[in-house]
Amino acid sequence: MIKPRLLIFASGTAEWGGSGFENLVLASRSGILDALIIGVVSNHSNGGVRERADRLGISFIFFEKTATPEKNEKQYQEIVRESGAEWVALSGWLKLVSGLDPKTTFNIHPGPLPEFGGKGMYGIHVHEAVLHAFKERGSSVHGAVTMHFVTPVYDEGPVFFRIAVPVLPSDTAESLQKRVNEMEHEWQSKITDKVIHGEISWDGKNRETLKGAELLY
Repeated sequence: MIKPRLLIFASGTAEWGGSGFENLVLASRSGILDALIIGVVSNHSNGGVRERADRLGISFIFFEKTATPEKNEKQYQEIVRESGAEWVALSGWLKLVSGLDPKTTFNIHPGPLPEFGGKGMYGIHVHEAVLHAFKERGSSVHGAVTMHFVTPVYDEGPVFFRIAVPVLPSDTAESLQKRVNEMEHEWQSKITDKVIHGEISWDGKNRETLKGAELLY
């Protein structure tokens, strides 16, 4: 049986990053994720993602920052077309994505959407915002792992998976981030498998066509 071809976009940094990417690769090798991971894309030519790609034997593609949104869009399209990918998973990708098919492009976000989404809401910034809201509003605020389809607006696409991560009174942004990251690693591969095999789907146009969503709070 031919496995779905999955391309991962993961920014990382010049020194580290890419744990979600590595987790997906290991899941594809253990059978949790029934996919052929054909490559990983990073905007750091020799950063943490590249180190993991080399170690895991996964093809690495460098995404070079361009001067205009139009050129970025063209680069996205060329990378996906030349890779032969059927699906695109963003896993810690920090750039706005445009020009790709929204019904086959999806993202994992380390916080509740839509309240803690949008431009600048990534990484530790999400957890800082959640903690600030928790101090203001108390137990009604929690962290979350959220997965959604990708449209040309940050974090606007329909959410198809969400699970809460409790905030503790003793939490720092770093301790909350650690627990959210652990929850991401537990669920990302399982839900990605459901997307690429059609158990979760969206037509890329109307939110009402979203099927199979698992919103666990």
